[in-house]
Amino acid sequence: MLEETAQVTSHIFVSSKKTENECLDRMLFGTSKVYSEDALAVKKGDLLFLLNIDTNVLHGVFRAKSNGRKDIVPEAWKGKYPYQVEVEQVGNLQTLKKARILLKKLGVMSHKSLNDAVTRRILTLFALTETDYLKQLADNKVWGLLTPEYEKNEKTKNANLSSEEKPKLESTTLWDFPRQSYGKSPKGNNKYAGVTPAFVIWNMIQRYTEPGDLVLDPMCGSGTTIDVCKEEGRKAIGYDIAPPPYRSDVVQNDARHIPLPDNSVDMIFIDSPYGDNIRYNDHPDNIGHISSEKQEFYTALEKVMDECYRVLKPGKVIGWLIGDQWVKKKFTPVGFKVYESLCKNFETVDIICVVRRSQASNTSFWHNRAKRYNFYLRGFKYLFIMRKPSETQVTPEKRNVKWAYYDRNRKTDTLK
Repeated sequence: MLEETAQVTSHIFVSSKKTENECLDRMLFGTSKVYSEDALAVKKGDLLFLLNIDTNVLHGVFRAKSNGRKDIVPEAWKGKYPYQVEVEQVGNLQTLKKARILLKKLGVMSHKSLNDAVTRRILTLFALTETDYLKQLADNKVWGLLTPEYEKNEKTKNANLSSEEKPKLESTTLWDFPRQSYGKSPKGNNKYAGVTPAFVIWNMIQRYTEPGDLVLDPMCGSGTTIDVCKEEGRKAIGYDIAPPPYRSDVVQNDARHIPLPDNSVDMIFIDSPYGDNIRYNDHPDNIGHISSEKQEFYTALEKVMDECYRVLKPGKVIGWLIGDQWVKKKFTPVGFKVYESLCKNFETVDIICVVRRSQASNTSFWHNRAKRYNFYLRGFKYLFIMRKPSETQVTPEKRNVKWAYYDRNRKTDTLK
C-alpha cells in the first residue's frame, strides 16, 4: 500500500452511531468549527481513519480525495459539521475493535495529524487478521509495535515542546496558563499592568469566530487581542482610554462610547479593571480609578456593556474577564456583581475559572501573610462568556432534553 521511503501523514476523524452511516454513504468526513484547523490541515492524498466513539471501532483505510475545506456538502449532517474532506476507500473496509485503548497507548488524539511512524504502526495493525489483532491486544504484545526508537523520539519531542506551538484548545471550565504569551512573537506586553493572558483570547476566537471575522477589544491595554487576532487571520479593533505610546493600532477611546455601527462586530473581548487596585494610567476618565466598593464603578461598567450589546451582532459572543477584590479585611464580589449586570442584556454561554499566576501577590512573602493573618489571596479570575440573543434562538419552553444515565460501575476506556 505504501512505499517504504514515502513519508505518510494521516488523520483520525470521529463519528457516532448516528453519523457513521452518513460518513460512509457520502464518502465524506466532517467536524465542527472547534476542530476546523485540524480538518483544514488535511491535504489531498493523506490517509484517514474513522473512529466511532460509541462502538469503540476504528475504520480504515481511507484516502483524502480533496483538501479539507468548509461546506463541501453544506446539507451533510444537517450543517452541524461543516469542515469536511471528501474520501475514498483504500482496499476493503477494515476495522479495529477496542480502538481507544490502543490509540491512547500510542498517544493519538482524534482530529490531530499523525506522523509517519504512528501511521505505519496503525496500518500494521490493520494488516493483521481480527483474531491475531485481538490476541495480541489481550496478551499486551501489541505494544511491541512501539519500538524503543519511536518511544525515545516521542519523549524527546515532548520534552522539547517549542514556544512556537499553538496553545491547546481548552475543554473544561478551568483554564491554567503558566505564562502570558506563546509563539515567536509577543502578544501584548507582559510588563504592562494587568496584561491579559494571550491564551485566553486565543481560545475565545478559536471557538467563537471564523477567519476574517471582526473582533473588538474596547479596553485593549497593550494590544494582546490585536496581536492574537492578526496571527489567527481575524480583523481586530482595539481601543483604550490611554493607549500605550508604542502602539499606533490601539486607538484612544472611552469604552462607554464605542464609535462603531450597530450589529457590526463578530466577537468582543474585555479584560476590565476590577477596582482601583492597579494604576493603569493617569487619564481622569479611567474607570480603573473608581473603587469597586462604590456603585459608581458598576454604573460605569454597565455603560460599557450597553455599548457592547449595541455593536455586537445578534447571536455572537462577548468574553468578559474580571476578578474579585479583598482589601483591608473586606471582600468585594466584583465578579458576581459584573455577571449580574451582564445578564441584563446577554444570555450566559458559560463561566470559566482562569487561574492567576503572574500577580504581584504570588510570592512566598504574601503566601505566608495569608496563612498568618487568616485571609486568602486571589487565585483566579472569572471569564464570563455571554451571547447576545438572536431571533432564531430556541426558547427554554421549547427545549427537549433527554438525559443519558450511565452505570457507575461500568468500566470505560477513554481517549484523552
